Amino acid sequence: MIQYEPHSIRERLTVLYTPEDADNAYKGIRELINGYRERITSYDYHLSEKDAILITYGDQVQSPPEPPLKELNDFLVSHIDGLVNAVHLLPFYPYSSDDGFSVVDYKAVDPHCGSWSEVEQLGTHFRLMFDAVINHVSQFSDWFKKYLEGDPDYANFFIDADPTQDLSSVVRPRTSPLLHEFKDAEGRIRYIWTTFSRDQVDLNYANYKVLLAVLDALFFYIEKGATLLRLDAIAFVWKEIGTPSVHLPQTHELIQLMREVLHKVAPEVIIITETNVPHQENISYFGSGDDEAQMVYNFALPPLLAHSVLTGSPAKLLAWARTLTLPSDKVCFFNFTASHDGVGLRPVSELLDIEDIAALEAAAKRSGGLVSYRANADGTQSPYELNCSYIDLLTPPDADDAVRAKRMLLTQAVALAMPGVPGIYFHSLFGSRNYLEGVKMTGINRSINREKFNSNWLDEQLQKEGGLERRVYLAYKRLLSIRINETAFDPFGPFIFLDLHPSLFCLQRESRELDSHILAVHNFSGETVRFHLPDYLELPATECISNIYVTSETLQIESYGVMWIKCRIDVEAFEACCNQALPIINEKEFE
Repeated sequence: MIQYEPHSIRERLTVLYTPEDADNAYKGIRELINGYRERITSYDYHLSEKDAILITYGDQVQSPPEPPLKELNDFLVSHIDGLVNAVHLLPFYPYSSDDGFSVVDYKAVDPHCGSWSEVEQLGTHFRLMFDAVINHVSQFSDWFKKYLEGDPDYANFFIDADPTQDLSSVVRPRTSPLLHEFKDAEGRIRYIWTTFSRDQVDLNYANYKVLLAVLDALFFYIEKGATLLRLDAIAFVWKEIGTPSVHLPQTHELIQLMREVLHKVAPEVIIITETNVPHQENISYFGSGDDEAQMVYNFALPPLLAHSVLTGSPAKLLAWARTLTLPSDKVCFFNFTASHDGVGLRPVSELLDIEDIAALEAAAKRSGGLVSYRANADGTQSPYELNCSYIDLLTPPDADDAVRAKRMLLTQAVALAMPGVPGIYFHSLFGSRNYLEGVKMTGINRSINREKFNSNWLDEQLQKEGGLERRVYLAYKRLLSIRINETAFDPFGPFIFLDLHPSLFCLQRESRELDSHILAVHNFSGETVRFHLPDYLELPATECISNIYVTSETLQIESYGVMWIKCRIDVEAFEACCNQALPIINEKEFE
């Protein structure tokens, strides 16, 4: 029998449940911990500059009759092995809709993708991040079927709400109804809580048996090789009528409990929360800095970067970046620009003006993209998400591909240079364009950014001289090759943001030991810009991307250009700059 300190787990359970249910939950958790501890081997791991996570579907590249997961493994090993060390597999479980996010069976692999064998083989080359889609399950899952059949083991697994109750205070991320009708085995109508769609029925965590079932699934993922777990739509996980049912105290308590339980078996596992909400609400999921998510999606970054490119000014991006704070040196941001979803607008609702948001909408539509809306409490609708490939959002459709590539790579360079761990959507590696045919086939806006590829066709594009895909791909690999070899890009290292020119977004990155230094300069202007290096930087230095020496204090950077300058610094002058002018994350490094 495994021995461990149970007190905080008990205390958390008593916050969420009645004394009797808390006792039963504790017993179930103890059995899970003891059982999985015998099957899971824990390895110590610490994030570093070597960490970059590729976000991809399990069937992203295909070459029949090979299982797509095997083909994905072969493609990634051939094209990015050594540059990206982790793969986020978007839901690869059997599903009924939403490209995997309506999970039918948490513990199975969609046979169209392959099997657990292929997943585990991928794990021999890359660290694995699995999606924990635990706010809801498919209406076709066994759990929901048994609930409707009246199986007592699944009683109260879902929320049957009274439609006459006032539910207007519930925050709605979609325009679809909050409740949907389902008929149980006895012919009674059940009004089931569905935050996102009819096919995604929300789980009821007020029933401790739901918690145990989900913890079992999470432990199973770790057993199958997951070292990172993405908690999908986790902000909505605890519901309570009469409240907004988002960001409730119970939600934070639940995430902290899950982390604590999982870490009893595998303390190296990283919890990443996906909460596409305003920035201050988003970062609340760091908790105290040592008890909740170790990484949080930096949702404000994609729209702010797009705004900066479209306006030619990173002023609002810089203003936001200077507010970034972390509760400890044990957590960091997950920096990304594109994903399987669109570009969320809620995270910048308090950072960009209405006119700025409208300009982003117009840019998406100009390229053939779409806009998704959510329902407000007053019955109106507001834009929720831009559905558009990221490269098409940044550049008008009639622009030259050279400009298109430069604008795209500019945004990717910023994401790679930002403190934290970069998340790279598969399509961003080579500048994938809008998949308009996909939207026509599915009628779903998000299909525009979810195209799957024949691996031979994709290989041909990446070999085509002068082609957009090859241009972006080779430049991206160059950026990655630099990043993973510079300790100044440590996710937890100190940094400051500098104001060297109105068109430039500049940040100074430092290793935790202050023995490696990089000044990252990014030009959001369509013109060449001259700027003066900060006084604390000592010459000569090296510009890493072009691999040239820097001997002058005044430099120029081309339109949409990127310069990563590896340098020596005058530590006293640097500390003075940090202490007097700019906010810093991890200020203890300079005490």
